[in-house]
Amino acid sequence: MGNVLIIAEHKDGVLKKASLAAFTFAKDFAAKTSGEFHILVIGHDVAAVADQACCYGAAKVHLADNQGLGAYLAESHAAVAAKVAKDISAEVVGATSTAMSKDLLPRLAAKLEAGMASDILGVNDAGHFLRPVWAGNAVVAVEITTAIKVLSIRGTEFEPAVKGDAAGDKVDVEVVVDFDGLQKRFLKFEEVKSERPELTEAAAIVSGGRGTKGEEGFKLVEGLADLLGAAVGATRAAVDAGWVPNDLQVGQTGKVVAPDLYMAIGISGAIQHLAGMKSSKTIVAINKDEEAPIFTVADYGLVADLFKAVPELVEEIKKAKA
Repeated sequence: MGNVLIIAEHKDGVLKKASLAAFTFAKDFAAKTSGEFHILVIGHDVAAVADQACCYGAAKVHLADNQGLGAYLAESHAAVAAKVAKDISAEVVGATSTAMSKDLLPRLAAKLEAGMASDILGVNDAGHFLRPVWAGNAVVAVEITTAIKVLSIRGTEFEPAVKGDAAGDKVDVEVVVDFDGLQKRFLKFEEVKSERPELTEAAAIVSGGRGTKGEEGFKLVEGLADLLGAAVGATRAAVDAGWVPNDLQVGQTGKVVAPDLYMAIGISGAIQHLAGMKSSKTIVAINKDEEAPIFTVADYGLVADLFKAVPELVEEIKKAKA
């Protein structure tokens, strides 16, 4: 039996949309291997999150609720996840590829003495895990030979699981972590608050690149995004220049996104950036260079000066919304 355990992410008592893609992967994998799909919720006062998770087809939802788990630390969360994985004889333990899972899963793999593969796109008929290499230009099949396998799952490659009626049993987890013996302590979390949607969960994203020429030019991107109710993204060049914070970076070394609409403003389309957004359903590009690589993936392209085209586009949208 190929039992699968997915570690769910949540925030402010709400299950994060990102985890739903991992649920879809787990359900498919468990069905192929005649196993069970399980979900693990870790935190403090998170019974409501476990209740939400029960609606996605898991055989069981494991709830590790303890005051010491209220603040995320890889050490404590990995210890809990390792125990549950062993208790249910999991063959696969995973989570959607996010900042948290990239921190947590390698430690978990070490605890389980498990092989690990990151950014999984699927599984082939031989049971090998498919993952991208060379900025997404090739896909390799990875065989993991350990009894337990740890995976991070690329959320853009799987449709979010659909919420149904509550079905899975909720099981309390006995937390046996020695919190006093941890090498790290949680001190504080400084959250950058924004009225805009979260980048990895937004239905629409407007991104800017080197062509915006600076912070003032990037305000055109932000204005268009706010008008559309979209998230704001950026290329590595814009981030490295200090025009925007690095949590907005889209690309191979940033966040991988696949919104319904992706608007690339002043972005040439370097291979590293394309790796992070080319799975978007509709791509619109504005660039004055007609040979810019971004046009090879764009569904709609406008060869124009963004400093003229974007204000005109904003005015037309305002008229349409009036």
